[in-house]
Amino acid sequence: MSFPWFIARRYLTARRRQAFISLISAVSIAGVGVGVMALVIALGLMTGVQTEMRDRIVGATAHVYVSQVTGQLDIAAARWTRPEVIGASPAIIGFGVLTMPPSVSQGVTLKGIDPEREPSVTDIGSAMVSGSLKALTNRTVEQKDGVVLGEALARTLRVGVGDTVTAVTPEFERTLGGLKPRFRALEVVGIFSLNFHEVDSTHALVSLQTAADLLNREGPDMMQLRLANMDDAIAVRESLQQELGAGFLVQDWTQLNQPLYSALWLEKVAISLTIGLIVMVAALNIVASLVLLVMEKSRDIAILRTMGASAGVIRRIFIYQGLAIGLVGTITGTVLGLIACAILNRYELIRLPSDVYQITHLPFLVETTDVVIVVLSAIGVCLLATLYPSRQAGRIDPAEALRNQ
Repeated sequence: MSFPWFIARRYLTARRRQAFISLISAVSIAGVGVGVMALVIALGLMTGVQTEMRDRIVGATAHVYVSQVTGQLDIAAARWTRPEVIGASPAIIGFGVLTMPPSVSQGVTLKGIDPEREPSVTDIGSAMVSGSLKALTNRTVEQKDGVVLGEALARTLRVGVGDTVTAVTPEFERTLGGLKPRFRALEVVGIFSLNFHEVDSTHALVSLQTAADLLNREGPDMMQLRLANMDDAIAVRESLQQELGAGFLVQDWTQLNQPLYSALWLEKVAISLTIGLIVMVAALNIVASLVLLVMEKSRDIAILRTMGASAGVIRRIFIYQGLAIGLVGTITGTVLGLIACAILNRYELIRLPSDVYQITHLPFLVETTDVVIVVLSAIGVCLLATLYPSRQAGRIDPAEALRNQ
């Protein structure tokens, strides 16, 4: 054990004449611990929300969308064969209203899909609560066209599998009585739940042919692509856009959800800075504690100097003491924060209304990088707090200090 650390440890553990200094040191440790614990929990919360939202969005949507600006889109699977692509499916997307007599109606996103290929680009296949996607196309002449509804949408319309709803779109068709909006009676053949309220409450899936008829389209207007690694979406989008040219519009999931992720990132930074002030307050307590300790130990410092201890050794004694306070508080706060995050996430203690917040509970996910940044930042702040008191201790004149005792 080095001499400065030996003295610093004695100062930390020995009974002092001024109990107030010990109290300030304890408060400093508690302050650093609380600040670090709050930071770990806050970062775990924001990271968990971001990850949960990302997983639900990506599960409900494709990674990359390719639309043709003019002309008919080529939906042949061979056209979209690339090393990064593990699934491709055509789609038609538009808007309409579903009505259930006598008076229930709801605006929806009508999505025409290929039931065989759609599960390769979204999680819809594993999200079916009742019925099946295949029932959209396996229809006899006597049967109505099928529709698969989100679970929240089905509750709003008060329908289940086997019920009939009427779809109305803003596309008009000419009849003997003049222009009329397109409408069609559809049989509910399935209900899905992706645990993402924005989709579960607004999406109605129909076959490609039904969507083309209702929305007055000649055929699929976009290709949905799923990648082996969704983090490659930006690179694949740029590559496809360059390869296909200006006649195509290529978008990825990060573009379509940029406002949401920007807001979540801003909240994460703001919360971190705000809670980080707790650590700053604790650092001020460390300064006060060490300044008072230097005043109390001025005689000891003078004796050490007369015995040959250099000013650098004296400075290191108080730096080590401040670092010890910071380390104890940081480690304690980190451990408590990790435990709190694990309990809150495991038992889903904070529940939320899904129709307001899109998720059913607050998830907590702690990343190693965040923990390392918090720990290093807290220790760095505590180190800075020791510089002034240790500098003052090193400048004490032994003769003057002994004369005043």
